[in-house]
Amino acid sequence: MSFFKNEQSWPLVELRDIATLKRGYDLPVKQRNPGNVPIYAANGQNGTHDVVKIEGPGVITGRSGTIGKVHYVEEDYWPLNTSLYVTNFHGNDPKWIYYMLQAFKLDRFVEGAGVPTLNRNLVHGELIPLPPLKEQKRIAAILDKADNLRRKRQQAIQLADEFLRSVFLDMFGDPVTNPKGWDVRRLGDISTFENGDRSSNYPSGNDVVSSGVLFLSTKNITSDGLNLQSSQFITEEKYNLLTRGKASRGDILITLRGTLGSCCIFECEYEKAFINAQMMIIRAGDSVSNIYLHDFLSSQAIKNHLLNIGQGAAVPQLTAKQLREIPIPVPDKKIQERYAAVRSATLLSRSKMLGTTEIGLFQSLSQEAFSGDL
Repeated sequence: MSFFKNEQSWPLVELRDIATLKRGYDLPVKQRNPGNVPIYAANGQNGTHDVVKIEGPGVITGRSGTIGKVHYVEEDYWPLNTSLYVTNFHGNDPKWIYYMLQAFKLDRFVEGAGVPTLNRNLVHGELIPLPPLKEQKRIAAILDKADNLRRKRQQAIQLADEFLRSVFLDMFGDPVTNPKGWDVRRLGDISTFENGDRSSNYPSGNDVVSSGVLFLSTKNITSDGLNLQSSQFITEEKYNLLTRGKASRGDILITLRGTLGSCCIFECEYEKAFINAQMMIIRAGDSVSNIYLHDFLSSQAIKNHLLNIGQGAAVPQLTAKQLREIPIPVPDKKIQERYAAVRSATLLSRSKMLGTTEIGLFQSLSQEAFSGDL
């Protein structure tokens, strides 16, 4: 049985007879010479060399460490021993094989509890629907166009983020050196803090349900935003028993362990949530807006500071005392409001680009392509 549906009843062929994978070659850094030959590791290009090991075009994926990423290279290259490369395309289109291996989700075959490893013998016997070469080229051309659109949209999103960082620095100055001479206060003097409830009422595994009141953990804060793709809930009854750690819309949530100092503004379709013990709620006072406070805390300079002070404990973590002592420039409220307006317009544009869910669409398109539905 194949991982892909086979709507066109194409011949089912073992992966080894479509794209034979082979382990890459050792090349210590001290043996690398200046040159233009790209070196590929499990997670992508990793330097250059002056000796060609494999003629292009090539398809490379991870053998050890990073598993599941697939890379395509037009020119001659050197695959490192942490990678697997296609040593024989068996007359198939290399670009089609590149997209096929992406859609095949090689990370399903990871071995090892320590360093993730992909054993080629686990995947070589997998059955793949094999379309004619002409159809392969047609599929690859369509996915090329879709991938280019996806990349352009991702670049536009990155530019929007960079624009906001630039506007923040232009309007408020560096948050550490404070070149504009704003009044400096302690974070604890201009905001309030609230931990999660750590009493006997704290939710246990039995209290987690499929729907109810959001129960947030550090994994829900990614890239300084709220990510609810993987959400847990507790019952309304359990929530009512808790005395602290109740987040409302507009609150700032910050992580105290794990990814130290990641933060977000709690804004979503849910009106309330409970945070776990590895997080803290920060509520802005009258002198600062939650938007300015969030972007101050998520600026690179402050994130570096939080990482430094959090490394002092045996288990890296932040404390309320450390957060309260952070000096923060307090700009004029009118300037904060002007920044909020620019930020809102930028994020609206960004959300429209994200709303197209280009990654999900591309993955869906890929599955259709290799199942014969495209």
